[in-house]
Formats: sequence, C-alpha cells, structure tokens
Amino acid sequence: MTVGRFGTAINCIDGRVQEPVAVWLKERYQLDYVDVITEAGPDKALATEAKGLIESIRKKVEISVTKHGSEVIAVVGHHDCVGNPVSKETHWEHIEKAAVVIRSWGYRVSVHGLWVDEDWRVQVVTE
Repeated sequence: MTVGRFGTAINCIDGRVQEPVAVWLKERYQLDYVDVITEAGPDKALATEAKGLIESIRKKVEISVTKHGSEVIAVVGHHDCVGNPVSKETHWEHIEKAAVVIRSWGYRVSVHGLWVDEDWRVQVVTE
C-alpha cells in the first residue's frame, strides 16, 4: 500500500478539467493524491455500457483502489465535451448512470458524480 490518501477521478481527456477536479477532490476529501483515469467522454462510455471501455476503466479503478487504497471515486462530465457533445441535462443523466455502474463493481469506497461547468467550477451531481 502506498503512503498518503488517494482518490480516483474518472475524467475526460480534456486537459481543462483535470486540475479543477483534482483540486476539488483533494480539498473536499483531504486527499494527498488523485489517480486520474482518462477517456473521451467517460460519463457516456459508462452510462451507455460501452463494454470494452468499461472493462478498461474498471481494471484501472481496481489498481487505484487495491494498490493505492483509493477512498473515493469520482466520475466526471464537463461543459464543452467533444467526446460526449450533448446537453448539460444529458450529461447529468449519464453521470448518474455511470455512478450506478461504478457502485455495482462492489468497491468499499464512496462514488460521486461531478460536473465541471463553463467556468471550470466543480458541481456535485450525485453522492
């Protein structure tokens, strides 16, 4: 087990959302580190059951949880996402469904859905 408190962000590859999410998670959950698993539009991939992508994401989450002792997992959607170019309302639906999928994996961690708005502020969709 690695020293320090870890969390996991399942985030978009878009570099604009990496820092606000990491800072928010660190502050909110008193984390030292955030493992970042990136995919273009991960909320859509998880919500629509894109099987190959889900398995890839799940394997990476497993490493974060079992090897780093991650205590929290966040799945993130964001404004102006090229990988999932849908309305905010559809993103929020995808984020909620994605959180359900992640919870179904059975890790004993908290799972949260986050939205990053047009001002790059993090909002909670589901806890």
